[in-house]
Amino acid sequence: MAVVQQAGNLPPMASNSEKVFQWINELSNPESRETALLELSKKRESVADLAPMLWHSFGTTAALLQEIIHIYPSINPATLTAHQSNRVCNALALLQCVASHPETRSAFLAAHIPLFLYPFLHTTSKTRPFEYLRLTSLGVIGALVKTDEQEVITFLLTTEIIPLCLRIMEAGSELSKTVATFILQKILLDDSGLSYICHTYDRFSHVAIILGKMVISLSKEPSARLLKHVVRCYLRLSDNPRAREALRQCLPDQLRDGTFTACLQEDKSTKHWLTMLLKNLDTPAGPVTDPRQVGIAPLTS
Repeated sequence: MAVVQQAGNLPPMASNSEKVFQWINELSNPESRETALLELSKKRESVADLAPMLWHSFGTTAALLQEIIHIYPSINPATLTAHQSNRVCNALALLQCVASHPETRSAFLAAHIPLFLYPFLHTTSKTRPFEYLRLTSLGVIGALVKTDEQEVITFLLTTEIIPLCLRIMEAGSELSKTVATFILQKILLDDSGLSYICHTYDRFSHVAIILGKMVISLSKEPSARLLKHVVRCYLRLSDNPRAREALRQCLPDQLRDGTFTACLQEDKSTKHWLTMLLKNLDTPAGPVTDPRQVGIAPLTS
């Protein structure tokens, strides 16, 4: 097995490493897999090369995907138990490890592994097992976008990740909303992502409506962490000339009237971004003769 062959390349301090190899081998055995998933998920922060070890070992990725596919019948109708959720989330944690590692990320994307997680992001049940499942799945996508690599954004833009994130931003828990908004923020910060979202009125308006709803919700139940990502999304949208014109009309009053002054008292970066956003919207727009130059269809259409 590839895993066993790699063991010879490791330094001799290896009783701990040998245990890791043993658990990886045990992933291929359905009877020992649950314990191996639990133990390896605990080690993902402390074993530097765990991702390549997982990816290049025989049958391991297939075993992790089996864990994911196995619970599809439990998400519709929504019968997922806490035990099932914990087990599959341990598998997702290992996939997040693979998604985060520079040696395995491209192959992870080329195999379209994130698509196996999208059914979990489609779920709407607010029970704790489902919330944990969505949050852990978002964590895998979050690990991908955190790398700021073009191939990640290019891949995600060919999938339905933006509407899935928007749905969670509207109706998820605070933590899920925060991760989903972070993913949208990272997509927007890439030029191709900004261009994609601002390419049509429908795409832009969907994003703007959800962000607006979030601001209203945050004015009632403040969260500095979530507000930070919302403001950053607005600021990035304001970099597009036609989106900036639209935001002059639809930016929520709560971002202009000091509603969040107390919430942002200790957050200098978000205060700075909000100041920049309002300055951008107060700056008169220059002439735009061809909508294709700025990548967005006329917002009055």
